Amino acid sequence: MAKSTKQIQEEITNKIIESLKAGTIPWRKPWSTSPNCGAPTNIISGKAYRGINPLLLELHRQQHDFSSKHYATWNQWRDLGAKVEKRPDHVKPGEWGAGIIYYAPIRKTKEDPMTGEEVEVQFAILKQYTVFSAEQVELPDHLLHLVDVGPDTKNDKFVDFAPAEIAIAATEADIRFGGDKCFYMPSKDYIQLVSKHQFASEKEFYSTCLHELSHWSEKRCDWTGSYAEGELRAEISAAFMCSELQIPQSDDLTNTQAYLASWLKSLQNDPRFIFKASAAASKASDYVLSFSRQAELVDA
Repeated sequence: MAKSTKQIQEEITNKIIESLKAGTIPWRKPWSTSPNCGAPTNIISGKAYRGINPLLLELHRQQHDFSSKHYATWNQWRDLGAKVEKRPDHVKPGEWGAGIIYYAPIRKTKEDPMTGEEVEVQFAILKQYTVFSAEQVELPDHLLHLVDVGPDTKNDKFVDFAPAEIAIAATEADIRFGGDKCFYMPSKDYIQLVSKHQFASEKEFYSTCLHELSHWSEKRCDWTGSYAEGELRAEISAAFMCSELQIPQSDDLTNTQAYLASWLKSLQNDPRFIFKASAAASKASDYVLSFSRQAELVDA
């Protein structure tokens, strides 16, 4: 029997809650220079998964210690000449593949009780699919490059990361350096960051800067919400952008731990909260990166 939308949302929310309680932050991704790492992407369409799905797939990668970004359904891998491996004995049933969500728009007609006329109504239902990582698949020779993730890159000194610098500059946001705090000032519409050399590594600086740019996008995207919701939105959005730009993420979980109690409370009280936060984060990251994407189109 197919699961209801409510059941699917609650199941996913509970999975995220448990990961947070265990200290696993599903939107913090390891960084690598390999083109096979980054935001989880469908191997057939080449498009990154959106909404709640990046979080679900990151949890799956962490659970199984995978690095490849490439995912596909059993049938999609089969059509490529690949074969999904049998579930190992140590993996519980239902936990070998990753369950993702597809929003399916539904249209139907019904009679208007006031006029008696037939009117069209539209609503969305959730469909759940199972996908598998390239690291769970027996690949033909021509696809073996999909699991070559290469070593992580480490820097001893701060070096400007060009893709991030371009994306940040393209926003033309008012970013000021100095002091000992990082924040966005809504009343004056500027971002304050401490000097780059005060960050232990590039990953801490860029994830912090993109976090604040996510706050900068709030009024531009007509987003409203509580303080804790805003922090969760910004945290997920920054993770999305770091992944797309292949920027290393911050290892400092101080802020995450400070808001953890509020996030868990919100998640437990409203199973739809993580879906709303993820959708808002996708909108924020798309907005912030839209400026540099437009520049790429012009250059092309």
